[in-house]
Amino acid sequence: MNISKCVREVVFDSETTGLNYEDGDRIIEIACVELANHVPTGNVYQTYINPQRDVPKSATAIHGITNDLLTDKPLFHEIVDDFLDFVKDSKLVIHNVKFDLGFLNSELRKINKPLFSIENTIDTLEISRKKFPGMPVNLDALCRKFEIDLSSRTVHGALVDSKLLAEVYINLLGGRQSGLSFATETSSGINPPEKNRKTYEVRHFPPSQEEISMHAEFLKGLNSPLWNE
Repeated sequence: MNISKCVREVVFDSETTGLNYEDGDRIIEIACVELANHVPTGNVYQTYINPQRDVPKSATAIHGITNDLLTDKPLFHEIVDDFLDFVKDSKLVIHNVKFDLGFLNSELRKINKPLFSIENTIDTLEISRKKFPGMPVNLDALCRKFEIDLSSRTVHGALVDSKLLAEVYINLLGGRQSGLSFATETSSGINPPEKNRKTYEVRHFPPSQEEISMHAEFLKGLNSPLWNE
């Protein structure tokens, strides 16, 4: 597949030491899944990051990432160029843009790198809230709704969650067959005729004189026909 001729998007997820970057919480894992025309290409990016601070046990209970795991991992500034090279200028597909983009831009701000614009993101959380008002729209709930296998999600992990989110996003857009329907429908939503469909001349079958006479006799026998009222 020639990615340069496709609509390229990057599904993004992160894991953190906590819920608030303004209180000093940091990113400890980021992962990306590449989509071309809303189809996963198999090209992914994932890395753990040393946050230069402790990971609380409450956070480890959610994502399973421990201090020991991160001790020898690179710092954010050491991986940022590889990460940005993967993303390029593609839109980021994120479940809860406010959270993940806030953390990502906080890390970029610390090392004087350009920030991501919210206009260049797609928030699947907002899409889900509009599509399913009043229903749970966390990643687990959406996977169950779309019958997406959750067996790989024993804990929250950025790469696993990115792959699941990619499937959710595709389903939110109408599923894998949506592109087919767009390709075969006109702008009015009506399927165009097939190119090889056969056409036939209109054939006329006028009634015979005998049939006309029989029909006239039949009409005479009707009592108070509507057309005479």
